Amino acid sequence: MIRKLTLAAILLLAAAPSIAQAPIRSERVQFARGASAKAIKAAIKGDQIVDYMVGVRAGQTMTVSLKTGNASNYFNITAPGAEAALFIGSTSGNSHSFRVPSSGDYAVRVYLMRNAARRNETAGYTLTISVK
Repeated sequence: MIRKLTLAAILLLAAAPSIAQAPIRSERVQFARGASAKAIKAAIKGDQIVDYMVGVRAGQTMTVSLKTGNASNYFNITAPGAEAALFIGSTSGNSHSFRVPSSGDYAVRVYLMRNAARRNETAGYTLTISVK
């Protein structure tokens, strides 16, 4: 009986659809000579995710804002080496300014919430990043 239940559980797991997630695309943000801000116009669809990597120094002020037509489109900011985001757009809005605590590459992750991703929605956006 236990052997049959174990076999049934293994077969169920094998038959379950795998949850595939699109790979996270990473892009380095380069400011034009003499500029301290950059506006990035792009789009994502479904479960696509983009990490914009921004090199900053401790003490600088970083400002990020997102303009989008899709109410489920947000961004998070993660410090170098951190596992948890220091800013979460879905709970805090589409703009954030902060004094950078430590030098390194900060990730600005643009994504769609799960509800929109499952419907394979598209979000055109303008992400503006400023470092002063």
